[in-house]
Amino acid sequence: QVQLVESGGGLVQAGGSLRLSCAASGRTFSSYAMGWFRQAPGKVREFVAAISRSGDITYCVDSVKGRFTISRDNTKNTVYLQMSSLKPEDTAVYYCAAVWSPRGVTIRTDDYDYWGQGTQVTVSS
Repeated sequence: QVQLVESGGGLVQAGGSLRLSCAASGRTFSSYAMGWFRQAPGKVREFVAAISRSGDITYCVDSVKGRFTISRDNTKNTVYLQMSSLKPEDTAVYYCAAVWSPRGVTIRTDDYDYWGQGTQVTVSS
């Protein structure tokens, strides 16, 4: 069982930055690939970024490439999403998720086993 708690969301002006954190419980954090997803009002949850269990593989959706960076610290059981050059269209609830994975990453929502409760990010124009 893995419990995930996101933090770091808030209100920011367009062009600003935020860093989201996701703290995981359990001793096997390094066995899980991690992902960030987001869901805007009235829209389906969408993939944002993922990182392999060792951190050697990362992948971001095209709309955030060059602006968002995913990273992890397995000594702290934490995954991060550094967001810069934020746009109003980045406004959403951001969720972190975990999937047991020997290697690689996945962008499929259904592949993930554990989810956090989400943190709101609001970007004003």
